Amino acid sequence: MMSGVSLHQTADGWQFASEAALEKFVWANLKQLFHVTPLKQQYASNGEVCDILAVDSDGALVILELKNVEDRYLIQQLTRYYANLLEEQSFSDAINYSRPVRLIALSPSYHRHNLIDRHYSRLAFEFFKFSVVKDGEKYHFLLRRLEEEHPCQQVSIPYQPLETSTIEHIPEPPELLIKWLGGCSKEEQEGFLHVRRNILTCSQRMKEILDKRVIHYGSGKTRLCAEICFQQKLQKPILFLWLPTPNTYLLHSSKKLRIGRLRVWTDGRTITHVGHVAEGFGKMKTMPEWEQIPLEKRPHMRHSLSSKSPTPVEIEGYLRCRNSLGRLNFWDVLSSLATEKWLEKGYPSSNGNL
Repeated sequence: MMSGVSLHQTADGWQFASEAALEKFVWANLKQLFHVTPLKQQYASNGEVCDILAVDSDGALVILELKNVEDRYLIQQLTRYYANLLEEQSFSDAINYSRPVRLIALSPSYHRHNLIDRHYSRLAFEFFKFSVVKDGEKYHFLLRRLEEEHPCQQVSIPYQPLETSTIEHIPEPPELLIKWLGGCSKEEQEGFLHVRRNILTCSQRMKEILDKRVIHYGSGKTRLCAEICFQQKLQKPILFLWLPTPNTYLLHSSKKLRIGRLRVWTDGRTITHVGHVAEGFGKMKTMPEWEQIPLEKRPHMRHSLSSKSPTPVEIEGYLRCRNSLGRLNFWDVLSSLATEKWLEKGYPSSNGNL
């Protein structure tokens, strides 16, 4: 099940927030939409990256190129993918290369050059057109062949509009954050907004600083309390909080408590893990994520509490609250701890006290 897909409203209706968001939705619904079995997303072949590879019921290779907006060079792209993959013959255990390769284009509209190029090409191309429609409180993906008038498929889109409430002294969430949260569940949206509210109300000097793919929270980019980054691969925002690192917080040693940048993992509802990630998104994965990777490609699972650990720390263990399950709001607890440590550094609180 998909946790959510990010959409945004345009002058003409509704649209996926990005091509990656469109791909995420199509990949999750590939069997229902095109009656094919998914093989690979973003597959690189001879320097070119194919959006989606699949195989149909006859064992034929299916190459799908997705466009969130009209693109006049669609046919040329698919032709290059066809040539590369026919030469490479990847996934030969699953694909019958004696069958004709199916070339599928998916776009909300087609440029007249697409139609001309298809008409004079030796290859056969299947053009599908899609639209996003809102029906009451629900959102639907409508798919039809370009030559046909009626949709051949209709699939519900798990989009959760962001519900915000006006809070005194706190500005409305920026458009960037609203766009990012569109791909989250309602519980995650509420969690992110709860963290944002806790942080922005802790001090008059706490600022929300916007960048292209990062929203910083602090009195400057070197005095941070929190950070929200958008991860393209997951098409979701990721929360980072400046908290005590697990290796100094949990070991009860004589080490001085160290504050570091901790990444937060969620399950679509609540926070499940935290891990010390000094920069970027890090290489940590939860055990269910590692189990989806072939055994030979996994690192040696030597668990630790340091930033070099392959797995993050379970939130209950980090907060030492195994007997309090179901009673704690982890969004609230972690953001309160982050603001407490930020204020301890000497930044004035909202009432002027430290």
